[in-house]
Amino acid sequence: MVVLSELILEESSSTSSTHVHSSSTHGHSSLTNTPSYDVYLSFRDLDTRHGFIYDLYEALIDANITTFLDDEEIKTGEDLKPELESAIKASRAFIIVLSKNYASSTWCLDELALILEQRIVSNHIIIPIFYHVEPSDVRWQEGSFGDAMAKHKQTMEVEIDANERSQWAVKMGRWNKALIEVANLKGKDVKGRRETEFIQEIVKDIYRRLHVPLRTLRPQLIGMESSIKFITSWLKDGSSHRADILTILGIGGIGKTSLAKYVFALHCHEFHTSSYVDDISRRCNEKFNGLMDIQKQLFNDVSKTKSFEIHDVSLYTSKIENALARKRVFLVLDDIDSLDQLDALLGSKGFHPGSKVIITTKNTWLTESSALFKTNIKPMHERLLLRGLGEIESQQLLCFQAFHCNYPKRGYEEVSDKLMKYCQGHPLALEVLGKSLHNQDVAYWEGFMEGLNKETNSYVNNVLRMSFDSLPYNNDKELFKHISCYFVGIDRDVTETILEACDINTRSGITNLLDRFLLSIGENNEFKMHQLVQEMGRRVVCEESINKPWKRSRLWCHKESFEVLQVKKGKGNVVGLSLDIRMLEKENLGASYELKTDSLSNMDSLMLLQLNYVHMKGSYENFPGDLRGLCMHGFPLNYMPTDLPMENLVVLDMSYSNIEAFVGCYSDPRRLDKRQKLHTLCDFEQLPALEKLIVRHCVGLIEVCKSIEQCIELVFIDLSYCKKLEKLPRTIGMLKKVKIVLLDGCDLGKPRIKSKDMCSLEILNANKNFGINTITSSSTFVDSIPSDMKFFASSLPTSLVSLSLANNKLYSESFPMDFSCLYMLNELYLDGNPIDSMPICVRSLPRLKKLSMRNCNKLKSLEYPPHTLRELLLYSLQKPYIEKVVFDPEMLPLQLYSFPRVEPRLCEIEGMIKIQLMVDVEDNILRGLGWTNLNFLKERHMGASSLESEIQIFYEFGILSTMYEQDEMPSWFKHRSIGSSISFTIPSSSQKNLRGINFCSIHAFKPPEEKIPFLDEFPYRQFPESPMITVSNVTKNRMWIYERFKDRSTFVGVKCWVLLSHWMFGRNEMEGGDLITITVTERYNEVIKECGVRVVYDDGEEDALDYYRSWNHIIGGDLSPFQTTTGQYILKNQRFFMPGVALTPYHRKFIVDGPNIQVEEVRWFRALSPRKPDIIGYANEV
Repeated sequence: MVVLSELILEESSSTSSTHVHSSSTHGHSSLTNTPSYDVYLSFRDLDTRHGFIYDLYEALIDANITTFLDDEEIKTGEDLKPELESAIKASRAFIIVLSKNYASSTWCLDELALILEQRIVSNHIIIPIFYHVEPSDVRWQEGSFGDAMAKHKQTMEVEIDANERSQWAVKMGRWNKALIEVANLKGKDVKGRRETEFIQEIVKDIYRRLHVPLRTLRPQLIGMESSIKFITSWLKDGSSHRADILTILGIGGIGKTSLAKYVFALHCHEFHTSSYVDDISRRCNEKFNGLMDIQKQLFNDVSKTKSFEIHDVSLYTSKIENALARKRVFLVLDDIDSLDQLDALLGSKGFHPGSKVIITTKNTWLTESSALFKTNIKPMHERLLLRGLGEIESQQLLCFQAFHCNYPKRGYEEVSDKLMKYCQGHPLALEVLGKSLHNQDVAYWEGFMEGLNKETNSYVNNVLRMSFDSLPYNNDKELFKHISCYFVGIDRDVTETILEACDINTRSGITNLLDRFLLSIGENNEFKMHQLVQEMGRRVVCEESINKPWKRSRLWCHKESFEVLQVKKGKGNVVGLSLDIRMLEKENLGASYELKTDSLSNMDSLMLLQLNYVHMKGSYENFPGDLRGLCMHGFPLNYMPTDLPMENLVVLDMSYSNIEAFVGCYSDPRRLDKRQKLHTLCDFEQLPALEKLIVRHCVGLIEVCKSIEQCIELVFIDLSYCKKLEKLPRTIGMLKKVKIVLLDGCDLGKPRIKSKDMCSLEILNANKNFGINTITSSSTFVDSIPSDMKFFASSLPTSLVSLSLANNKLYSESFPMDFSCLYMLNELYLDGNPIDSMPICVRSLPRLKKLSMRNCNKLKSLEYPPHTLRELLLYSLQKPYIEKVVFDPEMLPLQLYSFPRVEPRLCEIEGMIKIQLMVDVEDNILRGLGWTNLNFLKERHMGASSLESEIQIFYEFGILSTMYEQDEMPSWFKHRSIGSSISFTIPSSSQKNLRGINFCSIHAFKPPEEKIPFLDEFPYRQFPESPMITVSNVTKNRMWIYERFKDRSTFVGVKCWVLLSHWMFGRNEMEGGDLITITVTERYNEVIKECGVRVVYDDGEEDALDYYRSWNHIIGGDLSPFQTTTGQYILKNQRFFMPGVALTPYHRKFIVDGPNIQVEEVRWFRALSPRKPDIIGYANEV
């Protein structure tokens, strides 16, 4: 399926026999932009060539790992050869054998420096091997490494030429940095090991991490990289004392089988025994004994013995259970569609510890409903849902099949784009259609696509049809056809209301459709369906009568619907019809599309009717009387016809129509014309079953009749954007079942709308759109706010659950002081209002869980929202400068879905970031940090002498930092190091408690000739936006990577500046004797000149940093939202709003393993810690 073409496979296989490079031979050719070598060996000939290196080299070749090995020795002092530099840049992994005489070779040191620098711009794997040397000797340049570096230094010092001496100094700095960096990487030590076993371990590690078989043994799957990594990680993860099951889910043709087959071939050799059983559903259905044949295959694969005749499924299951219990197995069961199949193949007794089972199916509920999960000891279960390919991968797969390249041929761009949109990322469709169009001209492509909608027996359609045919009940099939014809993109609640009234069981039916991936639910509670699945459902309806649409049960094609109505052929078989005249007018400008009402007179079974912008003549009494859902957008009359049968309607949508008085009569008789004076308007009494009333954008609507109280079943009212609406009936408050009322965009700031005695409404929401043909959301109510807000609040029902006052031009002063009458309120929407602070009344809501203030462009502060809050939304497109967010100390954890971008100016978002001027920081705080003799900073500026350039101090994650112009660090930093890294051991002699670490680095811009052409040569995010500080406790194997909040860009005229930071480490993070390494990763145009560090201890006085320590997400607190799967912490402010951790290339310098994207479902934020701070006292330095 989603595979690269045979051309690439042939190219790969034809060259895979050559795996070694020497100075005179070259490895196999490769695809464009693909590395030429798997491994580059860096070593010192003098120590290892004729023993260890030769054996390692041969082992790599035997494992099919392309290896670069240079066979020429370069004399000391010679520059690295260009071909070696090219080989380094063309390699995927590096094995650096650090032996006794390694550092004596300047060539080796140049090689090492280039390898580590190359790692910054590409995610290369580096494995240091400490070959009979101590890692500390490498790190500190002691022993033979110290002797070698001393000799190089002597060579530099005796150099007479100033330029040469300067070049030597630069090289010495690079070498020193490279040795420290390579020593800090996770390496392998040969000491005390048998070299043969040690070499096998290295080869296995390289084999695993490079996934060599992906390139040489199997075709590459397109767009499946993340899924492959997920499954590989799942296979490697887990205790040997348990068995795991992974279910790969998705609609037919989405890639489940291809993915399972791929990872099976990749990893099956890692288990005692394995079995891949394919196409189980088809094999069981096509043959009477198909299930027993499959059992026989599985048993033979697992037991490795000859099978014997068994003619009973249950006996075979018992045999399989016994075989699975004896061995650590890897099974793939492809396309399971029933519990009988799954139980017969796996039984209920469980597996040998460490076994792994992959199941592919279209049913989400299947695996955990099996007998295995009804036992006391249940296996661990994971799910992987395949959703299709993205745009780039779709183009690659389609073009690969059609053109044998990754991009459309010239002239095919438009037709390729149309076909991609048609397939919507469905891999099987892209592959099959791409192959069908190979070597065809553009005209053939266009004709082919025109015929796609008419093709009912295509391979892709038949694959998808299997899911429909597997639906267990006729109710589910009818539900699927209804949704595919009318309700894709429509709110779930509206749809369920209509279809339940049509005697469709939606509760179980929707669940069955979701389980088979025939349906999904969007973010706004709307129904979603893949276009190919929707077309399949409509084709099922078309099969009822191929050439006579009036004989079908459902009409959704506007042209066909119009023709059926025009000739009045519709009969009692039609249950649904949709017609939007605008869709016809787009194709035939100027044509007349007027119809007569008696066109519907024979459609006695019609229950779903949409007539948008349709002009009809005649009496509406001809409309069918069994209508459940009626949508008439753009209705031309200014009143509702009295003869329209509406007694069975549950949903009525009259949006964008001309009606002025919707049902009932005007309170002011002067507004009635002759027809209206005759009281031709019907009464709400004619709508006894109505549950949802939708009248959006009716700009002429003035009032709603008080007879609405007769609609006792009404639960939803939408009057949004009815800008002339003057009066709401008091009787709305008398309706006991109303949950949702929408009044968006009704100019509520104007003193026109009147509302009294509203009671027992459950939900008011203004920022959601509900309607038959609009995407809507969960139950919420809205914003009909008169000028007297205090009166309005008291008139709202006490049962209110959700209230939205969005886009109403309401100021903070517009709100009452108290909302306590709304004691049941869970959701409050204040979006789009010009408020500058959270209204005080919000604090009086005892059960508020969601507060939304998006696009409040004047918002400056939000202080003490209710502690019950669980969701907070503050995003604004215009990026307001929010200055203060303060939370209740008892606040529960909440989710920050969106937030305004905080600029590097004075602000405090409690628990997240605090920015203040250095001049405003109290002296006792500075003493608490151990920052002495810094008073001069309070009179200094950074760059230009303006308020914006005054020196600021940032606080986040338990780290306080500042930047200021200076070319030297404070004198109290005694332990220093040239360059961007420093290592030290915390003294064990001190009897005082460790309070933190002060770290200082001196920065400067690179000279113009040394600046990297960032935008041209390097891809995005190869360098951090601001200096990144990595603190590693080597002893405790803990690491914190701090990406400092981006500072101002006002460094004009500044040559050097200092970054000073205090890290509030405690006893749990660091203690005496721990080896610590700190590294600064500079921005692409900066250079780090010097680093310094000083340990801070307490002296028993009162803690001036008590407030700072009270924050929750700090070092020593809860940093779990920022932790990678491999244990490191990436501390970046933006990650408060991101569901997971994303590793960029500059992170990979420190974090070798783990996926690039590590997603978590929910990220909780809690400003203040529930724990009490450990108050120790002022800082005292050593």
